[in-house]
Amino acid sequence: MSVITLRSDGPVLEVTLDRPKANAIDLATSRLMGDTFKAFRDDPYLRVAIVRTAGEKFFSAGWDLKAAADGDAVDGDYGVGGFGGLQELIDMNKPVIACVDGMAVGGGFELALSCDLIYASEQSSFALPEIRAGTLADAATVKLPKRIPYHVAMDLLLTGRWMDVQEAHRWGLVNEVLPRERLEARVWEVARLLVSGPPLVFAAIKEVAREAESMGFQEAMNWITKRKFRTVDALYGSEDNLEGFKAFAEKRDPVWKGK
Repeated sequence: MSVITLRSDGPVLEVTLDRPKANAIDLATSRLMGDTFKAFRDDPYLRVAIVRTAGEKFFSAGWDLKAAADGDAVDGDYGVGGFGGLQELIDMNKPVIACVDGMAVGGGFELALSCDLIYASEQSSFALPEIRAGTLADAATVKLPKRIPYHVAMDLLLTGRWMDVQEAHRWGLVNEVLPRERLEARVWEVARLLVSGPPLVFAAIKEVAREAESMGFQEAMNWITKRKFRTVDALYGSEDNLEGFKAFAEKRDPVWKGK
């Protein structure tokens, strides 16, 4: 039985990790996840991905310490997208939604942080306990101080304490907190809303937001106006770009073709 289950509904792909009891991720699972997300990225028909896990107690416990004890090296081959298949996947320019239900711990927290939107159940919680194991929560150390106030991020990183879902929502880490029975329906509602949007614009938004992190404001703006970003260049002058203007002028809904 595969630890990854795929379900699609039109251009939406739902990716479910199912590794009882805690949805921990070993090297083989990480490589499989990377291959899965790469295939999603490269499929011109698919537009939005949902990342979820099976069970209710754990979203994911992150790195599989039992596998590590059996020989999986922490610096081993995680696959094409790095740990969990997403956080280092180059040119992932499609929206990805995390559907978090349960504890998101260590690398499980980092997996959620790799997504563009996070929706969570009322039973969810987050922690980075790597400090207690004498190791570095690497991706979270890079990302978290950019997502929430520095002192809050450092508190989580330096103490390894638990953050409940309401606090995560208060700091803007979680888009919405929902009753468990409503979570999946809400995530699919958002996914279908995104599917109706312009894919070339989404791609440009993701590339610009990602690359601009290492640029000054004016440099990033110059790259946009001079069409140095590949996705921006593809957008400007595209059929969809013109369609947006026409639809506005004609007072109708645009029909996006992704070209």
